[in-house]
Amino acid sequence: LLSIHCSSGRQLYGSDFRPRLRKLIEVEFVLDHLNFLDNDNKDLIRTKARKESNLKAVDLLIDTIIRIRPLPNGWFREFVDALSAGGCKHAATYVEDSPPCPALEAENDNCVRLIELLSPSLLEMKTTDVCWDCFSKDILTAEDREIILAECQNRGNMGGARELLRRIVRFPPGWFSIFLKALQNTEHKNLFKELTGDLSLSFSHHDIIYNMINTADEPGVLMAVNEAPGNVDHMVEEGPVEAAGNSFLPEQETLDSSLDSSVTSMHLDEPSEADSETAGCIAAAAESPPKDVIVLRDYQMDVARPALEGKNIIICLPTGSGKTRVAVYITKEHLDSRRKEGRPGKVVVLVNKVPLVEQHYSTEFWKFLKNKYKVERVSGDSQLKISFTDIVQKNDIVICTAQILENYLERAHSGDDDGIKLSDLSLIVIDECHHTQKGGVYNHIMIRYLKQKHKNAKLKKEQKDTVDIPQILGLTASPGVGGAKKIEKAEEHILRICANLDAYKIMTGNLGENKKEPHKKIATAEERKEDPFGDVIKGIMNAIHVHAELNPTCDLGTQNYEQWVVQKEQNAAKEENQKVRVCAEHLRQYNEALYLGKTIRMWDAFSFLDKYFDEELKKKVAPEDEEAIIKTDTERFLFTLFKGNSKVKLQELAKLPQYENNSLAKLRTKILHEFTSREKARGIIFTKTRRSAIALAQWVQENSKFEEVGVKACHVIGGGGQSVVKPMTAAEQRDVLNKFQNAEVNLLIATTVAEEGLDIAACNFVIRYELVTNEIAMIQARGRGRAEDSSYTLVAGEGSGVAERESVNEYREKMMSKAIDKVKKLDQDEYEKRIKEFQIQAIMEERVRTTKKKQKGMKKESPSKVKFSCRSCNKPVCSGEDVEIIENMHRVNVTPQFKELFIQRENTSLVKRLLDYETNGFIACKDCGQRWGSMMLYRGIECPCLHVKNFLVTYDEKKKNINKWSELGIQLPAFDYAEHARSVAESSEDEQSM
Repeated sequence: LLSIHCSSGRQLYGSDFRPRLRKLIEVEFVLDHLNFLDNDNKDLIRTKARKESNLKAVDLLIDTIIRIRPLPNGWFREFVDALSAGGCKHAATYVEDSPPCPALEAENDNCVRLIELLSPSLLEMKTTDVCWDCFSKDILTAEDREIILAECQNRGNMGGARELLRRIVRFPPGWFSIFLKALQNTEHKNLFKELTGDLSLSFSHHDIIYNMINTADEPGVLMAVNEAPGNVDHMVEEGPVEAAGNSFLPEQETLDSSLDSSVTSMHLDEPSEADSETAGCIAAAAESPPKDVIVLRDYQMDVARPALEGKNIIICLPTGSGKTRVAVYITKEHLDSRRKEGRPGKVVVLVNKVPLVEQHYSTEFWKFLKNKYKVERVSGDSQLKISFTDIVQKNDIVICTAQILENYLERAHSGDDDGIKLSDLSLIVIDECHHTQKGGVYNHIMIRYLKQKHKNAKLKKEQKDTVDIPQILGLTASPGVGGAKKIEKAEEHILRICANLDAYKIMTGNLGENKKEPHKKIATAEERKEDPFGDVIKGIMNAIHVHAELNPTCDLGTQNYEQWVVQKEQNAAKEENQKVRVCAEHLRQYNEALYLGKTIRMWDAFSFLDKYFDEELKKKVAPEDEEAIIKTDTERFLFTLFKGNSKVKLQELAKLPQYENNSLAKLRTKILHEFTSREKARGIIFTKTRRSAIALAQWVQENSKFEEVGVKACHVIGGGGQSVVKPMTAAEQRDVLNKFQNAEVNLLIATTVAEEGLDIAACNFVIRYELVTNEIAMIQARGRGRAEDSSYTLVAGEGSGVAERESVNEYREKMMSKAIDKVKKLDQDEYEKRIKEFQIQAIMEERVRTTKKKQKGMKKESPSKVKFSCRSCNKPVCSGEDVEIIENMHRVNVTPQFKELFIQRENTSLVKRLLDYETNGFIACKDCGQRWGSMMLYRGIECPCLHVKNFLVTYDEKKKNINKWSELGIQLPAFDYAEHARSVAESSEDEQSM
């Protein structure tokens, strides 16, 4: 027998009720409140719970207390208080007071057994609603509540329900009737009936049951249930009877066996057979949330209130705090209120990235509102073939990329019947609304809104009818400070965003105990003592400098050097200096290799260079005869410089691990630490470039030590086509993120595409690897660490300046918080006066930009005055009169003369099917191999599509480097498909007749 006495002389009979304590104590939460145990013993007990079971850990806890000699004064009270504070109040009652009477114990056991028998049905409850109700009635602690809600988010409704049932049975007798009350409050009539057998049973009757359960003086008063377990038809008040004879437990069944089966069967990772059999219907139930009930936390409701009153607001809450859920709630209330008033409601949710369309649709808006409203999503990735206008008309809520709405607003402005007007919409939700500035697409949409708002004010003064404009709801985790160095400028930046969104207020919430801040650490790596690999590359670059007579003004391998050499290349193209232009292009590649050598493996840097030269050689070979087209002396010099001894030296050095960079070693140590110190580690590494993301993923996959500790890595990069690295499609991104969500992948290596907006499963750790941008990105990346006890680490090379820039961002973050507070404290009249000034300024600036654009587009010069020549060899290619536009987007040259000037190559990295056309291949100069664009198949006709950045443009007798067609102010004619199709058909007939 365990015989430990407290100061009052009461004996703790461990062996008498240890079996019950084993079921009622959750050691993880109790240990946090036990100060008389040292940390070593606590760690041993926690490890036992994590690796074996909670039951074994409780045994170890009791045994540890037995072994401690002498026990400190006050230990017993501390133990009881720890049980109570850790959510184990029933266990505290057993330890502190005399054990309850047998009848009361039997009744509680019956209730536990009943919950266990009916658990398959109970798993269909609306867990979030029941959880909050139980918490308000004190049969769940705050810690219980957060764990249950986290399980709902991470493992679905069924996982959360199982966790809830496991926790309520640990509370003292009386919990059962409170649980019944919670079920009735949350409209679970069927579950209530299944537990009571009578849907009409009033709660006054259950108040009697509650009193009976808690009355030790009346041990004969019991609840009786039907003999058949799992088929509970009624629960009624009985007269005084013998406990054993009326319990649904067999007479000889011990407490240990009944309680053991009831509690352990509800463990999250040990589903019963009944669970498996009903998994299909329960999973379906988990996917079907309440039709009308969306539960918001207090801080979420606080920020939503002005919007519920119809006001425009910006909601500024940290990543992972439920901004989108608040938007869903506001959307529902908005549509409900307009429906009651008999007014039409139309909501458009705008996002700035294609993957976010599907995310917001499936995980939020459709999931919660599908039973009451029609919800649809549209993006460039959509397969819908009907007009966007029709989609808006036929649905209540449309989620789309902002550019789609802007395109259709412009159509309406131009008089097109197929357009959309702002007056057609009643609410616009703008996700990541801090982008509503600097001429972005969000800004274009809001400028239209502001113009109409100010027109309405004028119409109102003239007592004329005004035009309806929608309510605006902006969502952001961080509006940033816009590069401000002083608090006044930061405040101005916040006010400008508020003005651009016409916000009545910017709303921030006090998350309190819901706030999760990851532990932050900066891991600084020492500089290499020797870098022979980098020295060889620098030697090559210096040889090129001499050959091209270039004198760099900054250190090699830096961003400043990159900017310098790009400028040299552009100037050389204008001056038709082929020697400098080609040398500058090669210097850019070597500079990139230096960066790769500093941040990832030397072998990755070598592979990059080797691949680049192989690709360049392929450009110089004609596909028909496989012979080199031309090689100038400079080209010959550059190829020889790499393909000779330099390549061999670099290849040998890349294999020597002693010269690898120390940042990579720091990263290796950090990853191994995370995966060995956590039971289920899951993390994200953010890196600067697509190439480094892919290389780091390969590095992890090829390292056996990572495999030994269970690391499963994959990369996720952006979908834009500007980079030379093959982009990821939206489907590929979704596939990787789904695998991460399901733990098939537990380490993501990502570019900044994953920092903002994308719903990524809760992470234990976030690492930014040699990457610092602005304070917004820092806050977004850090917010990905949503799991408990998560960490945020910056790995930075010594002398790289990365750590210093991170400190600047931390300062800017604090400045941003102060600026938001200052804006919130402004008198409302002063606030509205200031944002009105900014709005008028924004409208005027937009007017000036539009006027300039019109003037530029209305120039009288003929397109024939614009000449295009090859950027590489300066060969004349065509004039502007040869170029036509397809769908106001693609510039093509379909003249017979142009066909004679280029060769066509397959581009295996580009296979992209679009609405009416597809591209699969690129066109290149027949003389030098310089890419000119891509080959499009448009409605069955091959159309060479020109990319203007690959040409030198002569306009007004000036040579220019133009990156976008929009920079060229000449209006080009639309592509005449019918005319061209006729000429193609005629030429085909001529060929057949010959």
